[in-house]
Amino acid sequence: MRIKRKRGNGGLARTLALAAAAGAGAGLLIGLYMKAVQQLTGQTVYTLLLNVDYIPLLNELALSELWEFALHLFVSALVGIGLALFFRIVRWPVVRQTYSAMAVSLLIGLVLFQTTLLSDRTPSIGSGAAWTWWLVGHVVYGWVLGELLAITRNVSRVGKRNHGKQRQT
Repeated sequence: MRIKRKRGNGGLARTLALAAAAGAGAGLLIGLYMKAVQQLTGQTVYTLLLNVDYIPLLNELALSELWEFALHLFVSALVGIGLALFFRIVRWPVVRQTYSAMAVSLLIGLVLFQTTLLSDRTPSIGSGAAWTWWLVGHVVYGWVLGELLAITRNVSRVGKRNHGKQRQT
């Protein structure tokens, strides 16, 4: 007995997995960038990136840097999935998708920097240097994520075509 797949989902599970990987990959890059910036300049932007002081329940746990980074990668994967699903609906050209990912990431960076007010371990809200490093990192994250999502979109399409050919033989 063969299970029939619904038409029109176009390999949604594959798309979601690839988008999560793209998000985590871009998240790894921004994490390494923020860590390097913090080590080289003393601006605590990496601490801000991993900070969970303002999240109920999480702020009660004594999380190691590794666990905080894992949470960051999880959130980055969710951002990748969210953007991939949105781009799947709007079907924009790759360039527009990349610029949109950059804009969304910049917006996320602008919002999240405000959480520095909720912790004494993070940069001062008035630190121009921290703002600059933080926002540059988020724009680069968005650019990398947009490009990775474009690659995953192409991989997904190739996989879909090849799967269709295999089923016909």
